[in-house]
Amino acid sequence: MMSKLKITRTIGTAALALGMCATAAAPVLAQGANSPLNIPANPVMFGKNDPNVRRATAIVNGEIVTGTDVEQRLALIISANGNKITGEELERLRMQVLRNLIDETLQIQEAKAADVPADDGQVDATYDRVATQNFGQSPEAMEKYLARIGSSSASLKRQIRGELAWQNLLRRNVQPFVNVSEGEVTEMMQRLQASKGTEEYRIGEIFLAATDVNKTQVFANAEKIVEQLKGGGSFVAYARQYSEASTAAVGGDLGWIRLAQLPAELGAAATGMAPGQLAGPIEIRGGFSILYLIDKRQVLTADPRDALLSLKQISIEFPKGLNNDTAGRKAAEFAAMVKTIKGCGDAETQAAKIGATVVANDQIKARDLPGALQETLLALPVGQTTPPFGSIEEGVRVLMLCGRDDPQVTSGPSFDQLMAQIEDDRVNKRAQTYLRDLRRDAVIEYN
Repeated sequence: MMSKLKITRTIGTAALALGMCATAAAPVLAQGANSPLNIPANPVMFGKNDPNVRRATAIVNGEIVTGTDVEQRLALIISANGNKITGEELERLRMQVLRNLIDETLQIQEAKAADVPADDGQVDATYDRVATQNFGQSPEAMEKYLARIGSSSASLKRQIRGELAWQNLLRRNVQPFVNVSEGEVTEMMQRLQASKGTEEYRIGEIFLAATDVNKTQVFANAEKIVEQLKGGGSFVAYARQYSEASTAAVGGDLGWIRLAQLPAELGAAATGMAPGQLAGPIEIRGGFSILYLIDKRQVLTADPRDALLSLKQISIEFPKGLNNDTAGRKAAEFAAMVKTIKGCGDAETQAAKIGATVVANDQIKARDLPGALQETLLALPVGQTTPPFGSIEEGVRVLMLCGRDDPQVTSGPSFDQLMAQIEDDRVNKRAQTYLRDLRRDAVIEYN
C-alpha cells in the first residue's frame, strides 16, 4: 500500500507579518520559486511576538472550545503515557490538543451542515465498545476511571462523535467520487507478483513540518519526542497528537510498503532496522520524520513467525532471600535435569523429580513471543528445549518445542481487498484536502 500524503496542519488563512529589509536585499519568494508570496530576505517584525503567551481556548465559527475541554482531553493522553509528561513537553502537547479540538469541531460542524451528524445512539454504542474492548471495563467503571484521571466520559464521547461524524461525511461527500479501475488493480496485483520474495516494511511515522525559519526549533521538538518514546511513550499516541501527516489518525501507520516507496532519506534510515526500533529525527523535504519499524516480511512469502507452536514450559522458583551461590547451584541442577528429558512425553516425569512445574500451551504463534525466543524456537527440532532463562526473583525456566504447524504460503490480497486498499488511500488523501479547506475558511478567535 502506498504511503499516505503528508498535509501540514495549518489552521485558518496564514497572516503574513509586515516586514522591512534591514539591508537593501531584494525580496525573495517563500517556499520555492513558484510561490506567489513575496517575502523579504531579512524581515523586521513590528511588535513583539511572545512565544510564552499561551492562548488556551478558542471560538470556532461561533462555537467555544473551553479550557476544560482541553484539560480533560489532555488528561487522557497523559494517562496513556504513564503520567510521565511534564514541563515544556506538557505545554506543547496542550497546544496540540487545542489544534486537534479545533479540527474536531470543524468536522462536527460540517457533518451537521451536511445533515449527516453522528447520532447519540452511534456515539453511545461506540463508547461502550471502547470501554469493553480497549479498557476491559464496563461503561460505568470506565466513567469512574475517566473522572479519576481528570477526564470525563463527555470528553471521550465528543472525540468519538467527531470521528463518527467525519466518517459519515466522507461516505457522503468523498467516497462516491473516488473511482478505481479494474485495470489499476490488475496492474497492482501483477507488480506484487513480480516483487515476490522482496522485503516489505510496516512503518510508523511522525512527521513534523518545518521551514527554513523554524527548522531549528522543530528539530529540537522532534528530538524531545524521540527521547519520550525511548523512555516508554506510546508511538501511536504521540503520532496521533503530534504528527502532521495524514496518517496521524491511525497512529502514524503507513501500512505495508517497500522502502523504494519512501523518500530516499527515510528508505536509507529504515534499511537494517529491526522491529521495535526507532530512527530519527530525519530531515526530509518539508520537515522532519521519526520512524518506528512495526514489522517486516517478505512479499507473498510465508512468514516463519506465523508458525503455530505447541510448547511446554518447565520452571522452578527460588525461595525468597536465596543467595546467588545457592540459586546458581539449583539452576545448574535444573539445567542438568532438562538435558535428561526424552521428549515432551517425559517432561512431567523428570520435572517432578526436582519439584519443577510444567505448563503446556498448544496454540501460540511464534511472533507473539519475545524476539530472542522466536529465533531460538524456530531453529529447534521438536522435543528440544531452549537454554534456561530467568532470574532469582522470577525463577528459571525453559521452553520445550512439542510441535510446530508451519504457515501456508500466502497468495497475497484478493482483487477486492486490493481495490479497497487503493480506494481507502485515495479517500484519505481527499479527506485531508477537505479538512485543510475547512481550516482555511473557518473563523477562529483565540481567547
